[in-house]
Amino acid sequence: MTTEPLSFPRRYARTQRFTLGAPRAFTVSPDGSRVVFLRSSSGTDRANQLWVLDVAEGQERVAADPRALLGGATERLSAAERARRERSREGGAGIVGYATDTAVELASFALSGRLFTAELRAGTARELRVPGPVIDPRPSPDGRLVAYVRGGALRVVGAEGEGDRALVEPESGADPGTVSYGLAEFIAAEEMGRSRGFWWSPEGDRLLVARVDDAPVRRWWISDPAQPERAPQQVGYPAAGTDNADVRLFVIGLDGVRTEVVWDRAHYPYLAHVHWSAAGAPLILVQARDQRSQLFLAVDPDTGATRMVHADEDPQWLDLFPGVPCWSPAGQLVRIADEGGARVLAFGERPFTGVQLHVRAVLDVSADDVLISASAGEAAAAPETGEVHVYRVNELGVERLSQEPGVHSAVRGGGVTVLVSSVPDQPGAQVRVLRDGKRVATVTSYAESPGLSPRVTLTEGGARKISCALLMPTDYDGVTPLPVLMDPYGGPHGPRVLAAHNAHLTSQWFADQGFAVVVADGRGTPGRSPAWEKAVRDDFTLTLDDQIDALHGLAERFPLDLSRVAIRGWSFGGWLAGLAVLRRPDVFHAGIAGAPVTDWRLYDTHYTERYLGDPAAAAQAYAKSSLITDDGLSAPAEPHRPLMIVHGLADDNVVVAHALRLSSALLAAGRPHEVLPLSGVTHMTPQEQVAENLLLLQVDFLKRALKLS
Repeated sequence: MTTEPLSFPRRYARTQRFTLGAPRAFTVSPDGSRVVFLRSSSGTDRANQLWVLDVAEGQERVAADPRALLGGATERLSAAERARRERSREGGAGIVGYATDTAVELASFALSGRLFTAELRAGTARELRVPGPVIDPRPSPDGRLVAYVRGGALRVVGAEGEGDRALVEPESGADPGTVSYGLAEFIAAEEMGRSRGFWWSPEGDRLLVARVDDAPVRRWWISDPAQPERAPQQVGYPAAGTDNADVRLFVIGLDGVRTEVVWDRAHYPYLAHVHWSAAGAPLILVQARDQRSQLFLAVDPDTGATRMVHADEDPQWLDLFPGVPCWSPAGQLVRIADEGGARVLAFGERPFTGVQLHVRAVLDVSADDVLISASAGEAAAAPETGEVHVYRVNELGVERLSQEPGVHSAVRGGGVTVLVSSVPDQPGAQVRVLRDGKRVATVTSYAESPGLSPRVTLTEGGARKISCALLMPTDYDGVTPLPVLMDPYGGPHGPRVLAAHNAHLTSQWFADQGFAVVVADGRGTPGRSPAWEKAVRDDFTLTLDDQIDALHGLAERFPLDLSRVAIRGWSFGGWLAGLAVLRRPDVFHAGIAGAPVTDWRLYDTHYTERYLGDPAAAAQAYAKSSLITDDGLSAPAEPHRPLMIVHGLADDNVVVAHALRLSSALLAAGRPHEVLPLSGVTHMTPQEQVAENLLLLQVDFLKRALKLS
């Protein structure tokens, strides 16, 4: 008896895009002897285990196994934990996050709402019996205590399970369920890259704790029409132009005494970043509502007073970056800034990089150097399309650590660097452990091989030299003109043109269905220059112009059939697909809009106002960049083109109202279209059958719409 091999869509869904079984979330001990990480046991296993690599011996061992710790019981997640995972786009199970003490001897994590710790040297794990459900447990730097959030209260317990108590709880007079201590508010987790709400002092004697009051935030209701017996879920959603949560910051001692951190919250309401290390006073970054000014403030933990360390202003907006601001061990401010037309690494007021590099993140700061990730800047010798590299930067200059073309990142500690590399000609990512630049160990990946190798050409297209990836069918003859499928994200935060094998798997699968697939990163997409990203201020429609520019530029060099062009995308890419069909039917003949933002007034404050401003003052910009307005379709063109709209009914990021209002406007305008509602699906599509069939249904739609045989 033979078994039919699984299709690529089913394998892609079952392996969560071939990420299951791959190691991730690395931490290096300060003595360089251990590397801690997460990994599931196979390429189809969702449950992550906590692992430790002994660097000297090159041996890996499990420090915590969720199945053993839960006795085989099914995981149960609280609503707050599910929301945290949705904000971080976490589709895994088991141990999905952990924190350690400074020595990386003790790790803590939540599992099914229960609190566990692991002794990383001994490789043993235990449960601490505390009231749950537990969220975001973090050991003190000395490993004596573990702080965690439960029911909106920040609590601490001894590392042996003794002395559990609340340090601070929602006030008795607060609206029920609106106040929490120690958690990031929606807007911080979704848009600012700040998933935390509390930070230990280096001495472990007190904490900085965010207090979030959601009461001012407008309430929306998320329901599942397929489950009419279930009550809708109430969520606080800060849509553009409406009130945000009220966020304050307190220093809280282990005795419960609290001192409020004082800054001009009326002018700088966004708490964007918090850093507390032994190198200096607590450091916070606060932003104005319009994100055109921000302050770097040092905090006096005894009084709560703040002093300005640095101030930034920008006529468009100020970006936030991973790893900064922070102090160097010598007490200098480390930051990433847009100066002289480049995105640079700066110590205090002095830039240490120039226009040759476009700095993307600070990975580590030591007494000798700063480890960064960066792509080629506007003045680089070569465009290095889709590449991201790791560099060491100090007063002597810049040294590149990653060599082969690809997408690289790193974690460092104790003279050991964990270099994670994804390259075009190998599936997955290779994880090498380096000491003094030499490989001393490799972390094993259990991820499945896709069984598919992208036939990708990384190039530039159009007059603006837009970064592009062009994918042809595996058996393509190189001559026959092919129908085109544009496959973009195409906007802020989401570069899709990457020099990495697995980044192009779905695009290649679509190519093998008979398409030339084009992925283009136009203006607004990060990784090139500040001016490139900020060109979309007040006008998102420029991103559509760039898709067309790239398409026509590539058609001059490759056999593309411009009489049969379709476009598909998700989220911003879904909006872009809808815009393409409605505004430029002369170019695009069909579109698939997945979870599209159709009216930018319905998207969140921090993201939308950064690019389009306050909707009360910028109504024209919102109308131009939206697919619909209060009057119906926004600037539709003729002729009608086939459009499929796909949306998860449980989406609390881009709510399904976007798709429903677009469908209503299309119907009112007499424009036929298809709507595919996904019951119980959020902004992610982790369900295996849903993810598989979604790909198959898209291909069927495209072939019908373009009249392909």
